[in-house]
Amino acid sequence: MRTQASTGSLAGMELLSQQLSFGGTQRFYRHASAVIGLPMRFALYVPPAPKGLLVFLAGLTCNEETFTTKAGAQRLAAELGLALLMPDTSPRGAGVAGEADAWDFGVGAGFYLDATQPPWAPHWRMESYLIDELLPGVQRELGLDAARTGIFGHSMGGHGALTLGLRHPGSFGSVSAFAPITAPALCPWGQKAFSGYLGEDRASWAAHDASALMRSQTQAPFPGGILIDQGLDDKFLAEQLLPEQFEAACSAAGQPLRLRRQPGYDHSYYFIASFVDDHLRHHAEQLKIS
Repeated sequence: MRTQASTGSLAGMELLSQQLSFGGTQRFYRHASAVIGLPMRFALYVPPAPKGLLVFLAGLTCNEETFTTKAGAQRLAAELGLALLMPDTSPRGAGVAGEADAWDFGVGAGFYLDATQPPWAPHWRMESYLIDELLPGVQRELGLDAARTGIFGHSMGGHGALTLGLRHPGSFGSVSAFAPITAPALCPWGQKAFSGYLGEDRASWAAHDASALMRSQTQAPFPGGILIDQGLDDKFLAEQLLPEQFEAACSAAGQPLRLRRQPGYDHSYYFIASFVDDHLRHHAEQLKIS
């Protein structure tokens, strides 16, 4: 249960609540984002002795609380010294007509890119918000080495982790994903989002498609390897997620990839909670956190 809101700050941000968890603190914040132009919320787990930072990007319809409360990541994060940053999945309260009409577009479905098309372009700027505002602000406040930052995510957030990791290699030293949308230009979720946010010029879509981005690499961007877990009983696997596209792109680029196909697992947080410890250890190893 969240505590009564209190006033605090993280580089001028309002602390809404905090709870002790495995010797660290689970915090929830709100701040006025200069990039988004609206108030934004995020969750931050601070372990007893933070040594590195992992950004987790959640999926469609989710928010900053979803992974925080369902994945059970705090125990091992505290042991490894990994701070966990969970941003919201989109702007909220922009007042754009139709922004909440669909569960897979608009509110809760920012796709971690900067929209170029009206009426979304002024506020739907999740890539710039994460890379230019939230991430450096949290790193600075916690006094963390920016080189010890990793990114992972689930579904739409897995797409975000892969694409932001590839688009901003200097920002992240490690990448992993759960059931990511790996080829959004080829699936209904991605085509709907890209058409609405980026327009109908499909040439612009490739810059936000993990498989297309990987195919364009001239050398392995993450030589230590990328980890992906995919449930084989995931109802979205065949139509929306297309991991074989990313697998082929990694093979062509010489990018080491551990794509673990997990029998019996679906798309839920029961699946994520089952393997989240492996992902935390993957990032700790890649970021050389001991």
